[in-house]
Amino acid sequence: MIRALGTDDFDRWLELWAAYLDFYRGEVDATTTEATFAKLCERRDGLFGLAGLGADGRLVGFAHCILHPSTWSRQPYCYLEDLFVERHARGTGVARELLWAVYEEADRKGAARVYWETQELNSPARSLYDQVAHRTSFIVYER
Repeated sequence: MIRALGTDDFDRWLELWAAYLDFYRGEVDATTTEATFAKLCERRDGLFGLAGLGADGRLVGFAHCILHPSTWSRQPYCYLEDLFVERHARGTGVARELLWAVYEEADRKGAARVYWETQELNSPARSLYDQVAHRTSFIVYER
């Protein structure tokens, strides 16, 4: 089951967020983490968060998205910035359900496209992504 991320999810979400950051070897300070969670729950600044629940109703995954304007379209784009499902819940369909829920929300908001990026070596996730979207030829640069 998928639903909107809510303020009552914070403690469990924080555990998953820490595991997600660990997976990508990333660090986000506590103040930014708390502000991000609030924006996701309040659907502020174009952000929205979705919660993926296991069979027992426990939060086992999340999707964080940003709706933003585009210079290439009069409709907004939806960037799926973070998608994570904890290890024991992988293969249960939660990630696929989260992706479909992102698509549905993007459609409701009139988004012209949904896009995301992942690491090249993240083959388990990429095998799912190849089933629900098409890979582009773009390469990401950052400063």
